[in-house]
Order: sequence, then C-alpha cells, then structure tokens
Amino acid sequence: MQLRHHLLRSAALSLTLALGFHAAPLAAKEMPEAKAATETRKPNVVILATGGTIAGAGADATNSASYAAAKVPVDKLIAAVPQVSNVANVRGEQAFQIASESFTDDKLVQLAKRVSALLKQDDVDGVVITHGTDTLEETSFFLDLVVKSDKPIVVVGSMRPTTALSADGALNLLDAVTVAASKEAIGKGVTVTMNDYIQSGRDVTKRTNVVPSAFFSQWGPLGMVVEGKTYFYRMLAKRHNANSEFDIDTIDKLPLVGIVYGSGNMIPAVYDAEVTAGAKAIIHAGTGNGSVPDYLVDKLKDIRSKGTLIIRSARVPDGFVVRNAEQPDDKYDWVVSHDLNPQKARLLAAVALTKTSDTKELQRIFWEY
Repeated sequence: MQLRHHLLRSAALSLTLALGFHAAPLAAKEMPEAKAATETRKPNVVILATGGTIAGAGADATNSASYAAAKVPVDKLIAAVPQVSNVANVRGEQAFQIASESFTDDKLVQLAKRVSALLKQDDVDGVVITHGTDTLEETSFFLDLVVKSDKPIVVVGSMRPTTALSADGALNLLDAVTVAASKEAIGKGVTVTMNDYIQSGRDVTKRTNVVPSAFFSQWGPLGMVVEGKTYFYRMLAKRHNANSEFDIDTIDKLPLVGIVYGSGNMIPAVYDAEVTAGAKAIIHAGTGNGSVPDYLVDKLKDIRSKGTLIIRSARVPDGFVVRNAEQPDDKYDWVVSHDLNPQKARLLAAVALTKTSDTKELQRIFWEY
C-alpha cells in the first residue's frame, strides 16, 4: 500500500510539473506578442499647415527664389510624400495659408492654442507645423515658451518651392514627421527639422535666404535625421514647454513690444514712435554688445523713467549681451536679452509681460529661457 501510495504521489507530482512546464512557455509566448503589438503601433502625427515656401509654387522648375508662397494645401503636401505613411498615421489641418512674414502675434496665439489642444489628446503623439522660413524661428521659440507638453513639436519649412528642381520640402517634411513620431524627441523642446538637421527652436535662426542650408544655431544642432532614423547629440539647457512657467491656455493677447535696429546715426524719434504706438517694452538691437550710442542714452533713460521697459539686445548674429558692460544696466533699470536675438527677445519679453513688469523678474526670465 505504501509503495502504491508513493507511486501515485510521484505520478501526480510529475503531471503537475509537466503541466507547469508546458503552461509557462505558452504564457511567456503570449506576452511578447502583446508587447510587440504595442511597440509596433504607428504614432499619430497631426500636420498643421500655415503656408510658406514649402507650400509655394514657381512659374518654372528653375525658379528657386522667385515664386508665390502658400499655394499648395495641406492634403496635397501630404500626398506628395507618401512615405510618411510608413512612419506614422498622419492627418492634416490647414491652420493658415500665408507667407510667414504676415504672421502676427494674434496668429501666433491662435496657432499655439491649437497645438496645445491637439497635444492634450491621447490619440495625438506629435505635431508638425509647416511654416514659411522668414519667421519660422520666432514661431518655434514662441511654441517652446508657451505649449506645456513634452510631446514632440516640430516646425518645418523649405527654401525652395515644391515646383523647383532639387526642391527640399518633401524630404524636410518626411524628416519632420520622423522626428515628431520619435520617442527620442520627447522632452527635447520644439525642434526645427530641415536640411537633415534637428535644431532647437529656441536657438536656431535663419542666416541666408537663397540656399537650403539656411538655419543655424551658434550652440549647434540637437541632432540629425539620416535615412529615416533620428540621432540626438545634445539637450536644450534652457527652460521650455512642460518646464515653462508660461501657458498658452492663460494667454489670449500679447502686449506690444517694439524693436529698434542699431546702426550709425540713429534717430531718437523712432523710440518715441514706439512709445506712442503703445509699446510696453522696446528691444534696442544695438551694435556689438548691445551698445547704445552716447546721444541715445538720455532718451532711453527718459523712456524707462516713464514706464516703458528697455531691453538691450544685439544685431550681431552670435555671442551674447553682457549685463552692465557698455552700459550700467543696474543703474538705469534696463534688462539684457543675453543670447537671444532681437526678434526672439521681443517674443520672450511679450510673454513675460503677461505675468510681470518687474525688471529683476524679467532679467531672471531672460537668464532662464
């Protein structure tokens, strides 16, 4: 009896082990398949079209600089690059159909609110904005400041219209969708993807107007797109997007901020005209280190004493304005833009003025963003 009982127990144990041995691989086999299905889901990317050269058309294929901007609608832009469907599920919206020099602050606010709303949707993984190159750097920086999301936001344009020989728009658009669909782009801030490079929207600026390699940053690109793969090499050190203290959902209108461009023999009355127009701040785009000529110092001091902010920037493409160098900014209660060029300094000042007009706070903001 004991032998029989022992044999039965052994048989039962063997059966249990056998069942367990076969059940575990089945469960393990199902889990990777479910995981793979999740991982292979294509990201959902929305393309917001605003016009520009990337939607432009010329009279002849040899016209690379003479053409009409903002002619091709978003559905045709997408249809012209069928390869985007291999990267993401893409749908388009026509936000505007304008040349980018016609962008106003009101349009910036409208665009940013739409981007913010889209990125709050669970079924949107990233947004691409097609844009004219003239003010592309300004829109990119503005979105970087006010859209509170870590999801990829990619701004893209082209230097040649769709009808030109060697048009750059198609590859730029494909690369932009690639970045917007990339997990590596999450949290990197607004990017500008053109001419194979991934640039920071905060840092990048347009340096030439006739060749595809038009956009540069003095701090270098974030990375590149090569044959459909993203490669990142640096991070943006400044505050942006989800880490920003500004939120487009609380901004409906930007205060007026003017720019006066520095040169020899400047006209003081130009500053008065900005004040008369209602400017809450004036960006002095000075020569060199944001220099102010001796015959303008009293004018700017007077303007500041009456309530309008003075922010020293520089017309020099690279470098940065050093506080209390050239002029005693502390004494005059002026602000410096650090490394932001005049057009980007204007936007940061406008956004900051929706919260504060205190010069110490404004200077902190210029250091941090």
